[in-house]
Order: sequence, then structure tokens, then C-alpha cells
Amino acid sequence: MRKFETPYMADWFAISLRWIMLVGLVVSLGLGQKLTVAISWPLGVMVIWNLVMTSFASLNVRMSEHRRISVLIDLIISGVFFWEQGGLDGPAFWAGLLPILTSSIYFELSGALVAAFLFSILVVYTGFQVNENLSLALIVALSLLLLGLIFGFLGKRMIIRIRQNRSMFLDSEEKKRALQTERMRAIYELTSAISSTLSYKRVLESALDMSATALHPDPEQLMVDPLVSMVMLFSGGKLRVGSARRLTSADMRVTFDAVEGVLKKALDEGEPVSLKDIGYDPELGRVIALRTCTSGYCFPLRSGFNVYGVLLFAHPNPDYFNPERCNLLDIIGRQSVIAIQNARLYQDLVEEKERMVEVHEEARKKLARDLHDGPTQSVAAIAMRLNITRRMMAKDIKTAGDELTKLEELAHRTTKEIRHMLFTLRPLILESQGLTAAVQAMADKMKETYSQKVVVSIEERVATQLEMGKQGVVFYIIEEAVNNARKHAAAETISVRLRQMEAGIALLEILDNGVGFDIKSVTQAYDKRAHSSLGMVNLRERAELVNGLLQIDSAPGQGTKVRVYIPLTEDAADRLHHGRGK
Repeated sequence: MRKFETPYMADWFAISLRWIMLVGLVVSLGLGQKLTVAISWPLGVMVIWNLVMTSFASLNVRMSEHRRISVLIDLIISGVFFWEQGGLDGPAFWAGLLPILTSSIYFELSGALVAAFLFSILVVYTGFQVNENLSLALIVALSLLLLGLIFGFLGKRMIIRIRQNRSMFLDSEEKKRALQTERMRAIYELTSAISSTLSYKRVLESALDMSATALHPDPEQLMVDPLVSMVMLFSGGKLRVGSARRLTSADMRVTFDAVEGVLKKALDEGEPVSLKDIGYDPELGRVIALRTCTSGYCFPLRSGFNVYGVLLFAHPNPDYFNPERCNLLDIIGRQSVIAIQNARLYQDLVEEKERMVEVHEEARKKLARDLHDGPTQSVAAIAMRLNITRRMMAKDIKTAGDELTKLEELAHRTTKEIRHMLFTLRPLILESQGLTAAVQAMADKMKETYSQKVVVSIEERVATQLEMGKQGVVFYIIEEAVNNARKHAAAETISVRLRQMEAGIALLEILDNGVGFDIKSVTQAYDKRAHSSLGMVNLRERAELVNGLLQIDSAPGQGTKVRVYIPLTEDAADRLHHGRGK
């Protein structure tokens, strides 16, 4: 026994003809009123034999010498039945047609003639010995030989057609397997290509190139296929074309709000969308290259709450995006999301590194300015006044003593300023006792060093929800804002508040009743990185470090309100930033 991958159609034809012959033989016996067990038992054997052949064919199993055994058994059973039902005088004298038919299928012309010849010998013998009608026996024998010739010729033509169809089927299956292999290779190359780069541009280019290759592994089809494809990413709240194929230069500059049509549907549902008449879409209809397309497929580039953009394909053929192609594009889209996510994270790390370098540079500059404006000036004044005191001691001891008292006060004040600067550079109390204690200690030092009143109100349950790293950033935001108010606002009181605003969002407020300032002019200075706007630069950058939003309200003569909205969870961050790209 051998098992094959594909069925043999010749076996099924032989089985079908055998069933037809069985029905015909039963009908003949019934009409001749000879349907008895003693006569028709060979038909029962033939039914069992055909059931065995049917089970073999359904399992794609064949015996050794399968065709010869099949023809031989058909010949034996038919011969036995022909003899039992009365030979030429019986109603089913044509039973010899069965082995002729099966032989014509398995061995074509030669097999049919051999089977007809062998059965003809049985017919002639029966006619001579049993029925005593030699002339009828010769006529039936010659008829069987003629039928063997006819059915052998027809069988040969049928087998040739079966072989051609089988060859075409195998070629088609081979092509399908080759196509599937090529597509899998293209997907593998896509995965390798987009995983090996952290460049946005290369990721987008690779996604489009490999999508086209996966849809059309044949290079010749790929060159002539009018598939339009593009990757659109969010930038500044709008979808912009990052990379595309078969778009005009004008199309590359088009931006989309994604507030209607297929773009809105794909982004809102987070699932791929197939569509017809893409050229009539309210937003995509502005793209010239899409006006000749009748079908499209839009895949949202989204991971969790992060929405990066969409991957869009369009084609003039309305039935182009069948389930197989859509499945391929889904695989490519998911791989692209992972690659874009990695590229975004890498880009964020690069930007964060650059920003940290800038923050450290600004901290050094601030330290240099504070040292120059505070302790350096005080030390210079001490040195100058010591020189004056030394001269005064030679002339007026009492006046020199008063001057030494003032020098002592100046030295104490300078020491306090230096200690305050050291505290703000590294508040150890923040690490040991937390944010509330650190801010209160900073307020106390402000009062002690600069006589500046700072009122602190912090909800402890909110402070404890902040990680230690975020507590440090929030402390420096407070210190920067309070220090700016002390230096420039001339405020009697500065208030610091940290409270829960809504679920998952904390609100930090630094308020003063000072002179205020013109936000517009300072913002223009901020754009130029001017000295007067460095405080706002630091505040904005540090607010971004905690994924927060900074809001400053001020006007001349009306004081200043600095508000920082700080998300405590990822869901809150998504709500705060409206969940839509950078």
C-alpha cells in the first residue's frame, strides 16, 4: 500500500462506471425476473469490492499493481456473474462490458482489447457448450471486440485529458506554493529591513517597497501594476505624507485633518478599512493620484493610545483587495507599527539626550549667573571693605569696629546664599523625606536668605503618587518659578500649591502678587533664546519631562500664575494630550 498527496482521477472514473454497471445489471435481472440470491450473489461481491476501492480512493491509497488487480477482479466477477445468470440466454449477457470499461480507463486501447478478447473466449465457450448457439456467441464476441476498440480509443483520449488537467493542477499548485514562498520571503525581508533601522525615512520606504513586492512577487507584474501607496504620519495635529509611491509632487504636499471619511473611521475604530470609490472620499479625494482608483485599503498605524498615522493603498481594480492581499497588508502594517514605534522611541531618546544636554548647559549658565550676581559680588565687596577697614584702623578704631560688624553680616549673608544654592543644586531632603518636606525647606531658606515669604500647600496623597524622578522634576519647576518671582516680580507673597484636579491629573500652581509681565514679548524672546526668557525655557522643558502641560497667565500689574498639569497615569496622559501623535 502507498499513500499519495493527490487523488487519482482514473480510480474515481472506474469506481463511478462500476456503480453504473451494477445498477444496470440489477435492473436487467429484475426485468428478466431472475433477481435471486443464487444468481445475483456475484453482484454482492462486486458491491463489496467497489466499496473497498472507494475507501482506497478517498484516502489516496493504492495497492501494488493496483490497476492490474482491479481489472483482473472485475474480469473474474463479471465472468462468474455471466455464467451464473445463464450465459447468452440470461437477461444480463452484456456483463462483459464492465471489465472492458475499467480496462479502457487503466490501460487505454490495449487493455480494452485484451479484456474484450478474454471475455469473448468465455462467451464463445458458453455459447458452444451451454447455450448451443455458436452463431449468437460469435456475434456477441465480435460486438465485445468492437466495443473494446471504441471504448479503448475513448479511454485513451480521456486519460490524455485527465493527465493534462492533473499536470495543470500540479503546475498551478506549484505556482501557488512558489508565490506563497516568495511572499513570505518578502515579508521576512520587510521584517529584517525595518528591524535593522531606526530611521523614520528608511522604515517608511521599506514598508512601501516590501508591500508592493509582497503583493506582486513577479518583478514584471510589479513594474506595470498601478498600485498607489502612501504612509501618512501625524505632525502638528495633521496627517502629512511621509513616503509614497505614484503620487504627484502636489499630492506630496497635501495635509489631512482626519476628521471625516475613511481616515477618521480607521483611526477612530483602530481597525483596517476597505472601501470602494476612494476617489470620492471627502478628504482623500483631494489627492490627484487617487481619482483613477476604485478600491482602497487603509491600515491605522496605532499601538495602544499612541496613534502614528495610516498606511493607505489604492488600485483601479475594484476587486484588487481580496482577503489574501488584505491579510498580507495587515501583516506588513503590524510590522510597520512596531518599526515606527521603535524609531519613535529612538528619536525620543535622541531628543531627550539633546534636551538633557541643553538643560545641563542651562543649569551651568544659571549657576554661573547666580554666583556672579550673588556670592561673587558679595565676596568682592568683602575684599574691598576689608581694605578700607584696614586703613581705618590706623585712624579711627571705633569706625573700623562698626565696619567689621557690617563685614560679618555680609559674610553671613553670603554664606546663606551659597548654602541656598547648594540646597537647590541637590536637595538631599527630597530623597530622604519627599517632595513636601523639600519644598517647605526651600520656602524656609527663601525666607531666611532673601526675606521672601513663600506659602506652601501640597496634598500629600498627590505627592506620594509621583515617582521619585518626577518629584525631583516637580521640585525644580517650583524652585525655578519661585526664584523667577523673587528676582523679577517684587512680590510680597509667593504661593505654591499641588492638588488633585481630576482623576489621574494633578495641578501644580505657583502664584505671586507681583508686578507681572507681558507674556507676548517674553514668548518672542523665548523663540530667540534670549536671556530674559530663559526661565520660561526651563519651565517648559521640565514640564515636558513629566509629560505635563505648562500654562502661564500674567499681565503687567496683575501678578503671575504658573500652572502645570501633571498626568499621574498613562490614561490621564492620553486624555491630557488628546491621544494624537506628536
